[in-house]
Amino acid sequence: MDYDVALIGAGAAGIAAARKLTSAGRSVVILEASNRIGGRAWTIGLCGMPLDLGCGWLHSAKRNPFSQLGREAGFSIERTISAWQSQWHELGFSKAERSAARSVWEAFNERIRRDPPETDRASDALDPDGEWNQYCQSLSAYLNGAPLEQLSIRDFLAYDDAATDDNWRVKEGYGSLITSCLPTDAAVQLSTPVRRVALTGDGVRVETDRNALLASAVIVTASTNVLARGMISFDREVDDHLQAATQLPLGLADKLFIRLEGHHGLEPETHLLGNPRDSSTGSYYIRPMGRQLIEGFYGGEGAARLETAGLMDAFAFASDELASLIGNRIRSHLKPLIASTWCAMDWIHGSYSHAVPGASQARILLAQPVEDRLFFAGEATHPQDFSTAHGAWDSGLRAAGEVLAVMTS
Repeated sequence: MDYDVALIGAGAAGIAAARKLTSAGRSVVILEASNRIGGRAWTIGLCGMPLDLGCGWLHSAKRNPFSQLGREAGFSIERTISAWQSQWHELGFSKAERSAARSVWEAFNERIRRDPPETDRASDALDPDGEWNQYCQSLSAYLNGAPLEQLSIRDFLAYDDAATDDNWRVKEGYGSLITSCLPTDAAVQLSTPVRRVALTGDGVRVETDRNALLASAVIVTASTNVLARGMISFDREVDDHLQAATQLPLGLADKLFIRLEGHHGLEPETHLLGNPRDSSTGSYYIRPMGRQLIEGFYGGEGAARLETAGLMDAFAFASDELASLIGNRIRSHLKPLIASTWCAMDWIHGSYSHAVPGASQARILLAQPVEDRLFFAGEATHPQDFSTAHGAWDSGLRAAGEVLAVMTS
């Protein structure tokens, strides 16, 4: 064998698995299709600010392993309470309206718990003529990257029941923290797409654009959209896993960073929702951690529109939404920086997974090993913490533990 274990993908799951395996003395190679490590964790530096194009919040922070990992590595963990559900000076969304909209969302949540529709389709729990349905859809777009029509209730509740309200941030960037966890004794091959994974007599053969290698075991951490689209070829023993991947598609969420210049008068750690009656509206986090920028967040349909339009048209849309709330004077203080485009990102093609109605058990199936040589990890395989970096991390540790159990048995 060339290596004890080959890991496909250098995101949080692959990095976690590599740490556990190398610490156990196993030889490891990470095969990453893109030209960087981190996967959907990606911090870039612009204008002297670390910007997270991917995951940016340590969700369920008190039990999130990255909180401790970050402290141990000397990262600054910011515990400021998120302002994202507030509305700065009640502009365009009064206190009474927010109360009414939140009441509808809370009633929806109570309904899916107490008397969920047999379809398992979240949208079927909405009042068909509800005044705040578009608001509820916007929340689903941010939380799931998809509309409620495409969402399994059982899957949504599995996450909601496990999550906590503590959401922290990493001053130096969540992506920077995750990539810093890569073990130095793991071999890494970047720009190396895997094309085929085949079970052999006593191991696994992995064919890439560069070469082929043999490993005793392989851990696949590729996104569900990559698996579902057949971008990696597998033996027929993996067909059930590939079918499960089609039931766990990646929703879409994108960010647009806008630099603030001059005397704009905006206060740090504040928030504006663009239009609560439009499901594709932007959510604008103003001056996060005191920085001179606005972080626009778009989900589902809104994110798809941002990617199709391109940076400047997306910036124009954001400027119009902000000007409609703050006034036209704000336009002169806004300068576009950068936007993410996760759907267009090669070898990812989306943001984070959700189960389609009736398919919540697909996560369990996708996480099952194949012949004790082929293992699967990634956020989509986590039963509760899917769609998060810490869920991906935990799944990598779980898969590495499965590999070690087989190798030591």
